[in-house]
Amino acid sequence: MIYAIVACEIGFWLVLLAGLALRYRWGLRRSGGVVLACVPLVDLALLVFTVLHLRSGAEIGPMDGLAAVYLGVSAGFGKPMLAWADARFAHRFAGGPPPVKPPKAGPAHARRERRMWYRHLFAFAVGAVLLRAGAGFAGDGSGPLLTWIPRWGVVVAIDFLWSFSYTFWPRRPGTS
Repeated sequence: MIYAIVACEIGFWLVLLAGLALRYRWGLRRSGGVVLACVPLVDLALLVFTVLHLRSGAEIGPMDGLAAVYLGVSAGFGKPMLAWADARFAHRFAGGPPPVKPPKAGPAHARRERRMWYRHLFAFAVGAVLLRAGAGFAGDGSGPLLTWIPRWGVVVAIDFLWSFSYTFWPRRPGTS
């Protein structure tokens, strides 16, 4: 299963880079857009690999749960990740404006941190649903899938404390 996850991660970046290169390096905006629209297909491929693995009767391991985490993170952070890469490619290869740097202090920074936590919470929710569905699908022996939920829950809770701390104790300008 780890091979499928690694292959899909590599595939994600290759499809992303190919789409951006077509769009900005070679000026094929429509073709680049079509390739970029295919980025979610990489996640769909991982979902198919995971279902096939669970249906094959193979022993369920922690890597099957990692696939759900990967899909959740893609759902929660995929759009900003694409926007981040798009802005940098546009600047580097198409004379676009320099990418906007995120705020490093003050209320704007606190707001951004909260928004990112909400994305993390959404990623967790998607991943937890997939883990539960996988456990229901796999039946007995699905323990390794379900162990991801409380572990990731702890990470989300720590991220909450960290992200929302800036709301109550914002960074002052010049202290990043």
